[in-house]
Amino acid sequence: MTDTKNVLLAGASGVLGRHITAALTRAGHTVTRLGRGADADVRADLMDRDGLLRAVDGLRIDTVVHAATALRDAPMRHRDMYATDDLRLIGTGHLMEAARELGARRVIAESMVFGYGYRDFGRHVVTEDRDPFGPAGDRAVERHVEAMRVKEQLVLGAAGIEGIALRFGLFYGAGGTEALVELLRRRKLPAVADHGRVLPWVDLADAGRAVALAVEGGRAGLAYNIVDDTPMGFGAHVKAVAEAFATPTPLNAPTWLMRAYPYVHRMVTTNMRVSNARAKAELGWTPRHPDSAEGLRALARG
Repeated sequence: MTDTKNVLLAGASGVLGRHITAALTRAGHTVTRLGRGADADVRADLMDRDGLLRAVDGLRIDTVVHAATALRDAPMRHRDMYATDDLRLIGTGHLMEAARELGARRVIAESMVFGYGYRDFGRHVVTEDRDPFGPAGDRAVERHVEAMRVKEQLVLGAAGIEGIALRFGLFYGAGGTEALVELLRRRKLPAVADHGRVLPWVDLADAGRAVALAVEGGRAGLAYNIVDDTPMGFGAHVKAVAEAFATPTPLNAPTWLMRAYPYVHRMVTTNMRVSNARAKAELGWTPRHPDSAEGLRALARG
């Protein structure tokens, strides 16, 4: 365990960043928000190495959290991910250099389960030890997967720094699900056929708690899957949102309909079950709800 208290959070203005800030603050940590916006405590762009190093000069930070993305809306096409890929491939290196200048002892990287690959894993349950992260050879998504792999390598392999990666499932919850609800109310979001495929999910608040726990615990050099207990297909998740928030029932749609949006099509046709056993055992993390359907009902009541 560490006694870190001062946390520099890159990506604080995003939906996940706001949940991370809340969880860290509840845990008693002081959060310094790093970003490009006017509300940031430290204004800097991770892609601008020299500007970043100037911006953090003189600060002393115990832990750095890298949760920065370039996404303002849900990615629909592969090119929508390119700026975030670049943040992972290039911006991470700049942030690690800044972490050393800050005297940081620990760095926590936001990662994603899609780093295991956008494919059909069948009934196999993915674990951190058994399954390779960032496999090459899938040309359509190789840029995204490589970016996730490089980000983790830069953090987990950094000499003299305790690096931890948190591999999140698909997010839902306060600040994220509302966009789906609005689309459903406007009858703009169909429920694609899952054909038995499932995906791992995690409540944004639970994701924030995982970061706070990783500030104080977890083993350096390791990754942790942060997903709820029960996977659910994307189409089933959309139907669960509609049921929880009493929106019009979404139309059933064939999967091929999503081919106009190649990134979304690749995501919804992935079939992946992911274990959260290591996070439960070593971080002391557990999801508040066993599955996203229950979590969505709680969100609607709240």
